[in-house]
Amino acid sequence: MELVDTHCHLTYANQELLPQILSNAARVGVKRFVCIGAGDGAASASGAVALADEFPDVWASIGIHPHDAEKERSLEQLEKLAAHPKVVAVGETGLDYFRDWSPFDLQLSLFRNTIAFAKNHRKPLIIHCRSAAEDTLKVIREENAKEVGGVFHCYSEDAEFAKKLADENFLVSFTGNITFKKATELRETVKNIPLSQMMLETDMPYMAPEPFRGKESEPMHVYQVALKVSEIKGVSLDDVAASTTLNAERLFGICRK
Repeated sequence: MELVDTHCHLTYANQELLPQILSNAARVGVKRFVCIGAGDGAASASGAVALADEFPDVWASIGIHPHDAEKERSLEQLEKLAAHPKVVAVGETGLDYFRDWSPFDLQLSLFRNTIAFAKNHRKPLIIHCRSAAEDTLKVIREENAKEVGGVFHCYSEDAEFAKKLADENFLVSFTGNITFKKATELRETVKNIPLSQMMLETDMPYMAPEPFRGKESEPMHVYQVALKVSEIKGVSLDDVAASTTLNAERLFGICRK
């Protein structure tokens, strides 16, 4: 069995502890990692690529988070990084109407520009979407993001919306919040979305699953997410691992040589 953490902020970790963090993950079958290079302006992108260079089982995304749309909107500094062979996606990008940390018009502009950037570099998109589902889908359709596809990370919409995303060539990924006691509706969503459209993640250091809630998450916790998906859908853990790992390989091209 092998699992992939398709969305982890490894640059946020204590870097002295990172080899041990990855080793802990490997012991429970989590052996490949997509490090998200967004979340601190453009600085996270170079850090993610550096980790991908250092660790053979780490790949990187690059982008500017919607929270940073007011202070940093130029994608020019990401151009050189986009050509790196271990950069496998653009993002996370999208719209966040929940936090309101950047003006919505600037988020929209950055999102459209980022889709164009991804299409130009032939990289799939990693989408951040909070309280903005319809506007996010509208932009994806208008900008023909279907051309490169991608994933809605930390998925929180319903199964019907996921069907619309499938038509636009987008997967969804689930994190530790599906284990939370009050996440009844989210578990129903997991039940009604096919494994063929699903990936797994931690969003490290956020969303630590039960029984680790209240602590920082780390990639080894993908195992708990996979276990919960197995329980919800009534399929084997091996089936969950095989399908979600295959989806990650196909979307990001992270097959080992």
